[in-house]
Amino acid sequence: MNSTFRKLKITEMGRISVEQFHEAEKLPLVVVLDSVRSLYNVGSVFRTGDAFRITGIVLCGITATPPNAEIHKTALGAEDSVAWRHFKDTMEAVEWLRAEGYTLLAIEQCEGSTMIQDFKPAEGQKYAVVLGNEVKGVQQQVVDACDGCIEIPQFGTKHSMNVSVTAGIIIYEFCRLTTGLLSPV
Repeated sequence: MNSTFRKLKITEMGRISVEQFHEAEKLPLVVVLDSVRSLYNVGSVFRTGDAFRITGIVLCGITATPPNAEIHKTALGAEDSVAWRHFKDTMEAVEWLRAEGYTLLAIEQCEGSTMIQDFKPAEGQKYAVVLGNEVKGVQQQVVDACDGCIEIPQFGTKHSMNVSVTAGIIIYEFCRLTTGLLSPV
């Protein structure tokens, strides 16, 4: 048994407050959820978004919005720190993000998609990634409106992953690829 590891207490972790989060520099990444059905998935994306200080989350179509007890169950308050906005139609969100200067990328298995390990974000560019419904994925018209598609390689018998797991992988990779962008608060 290795006794050199001791779990940190919450008071030792140096967590920032919600107010400090709002003022802190953000990863130039917005996550768009295109009609995600599971409120637990939505909450999990909020929590991961908080962990990596993303710019925000755009909730579209049937995707539920805070305040909501089921979202809160997995978000654990991150729905209060991460900025969010709702659009009835994902195409409206795409148009708004494009007008705001974002490069839009569908996270989907598409002909000509770029594997995540081959993706290199441009310095100084803001990105919005669109993740789709748990069954149908990203709507084809939304894929068509994006600037590109990113795919996560998969090697098993299934050809899909849970949307919140996918969000975690994508957010982490964007943060890793833009190392040094964020500074501690």
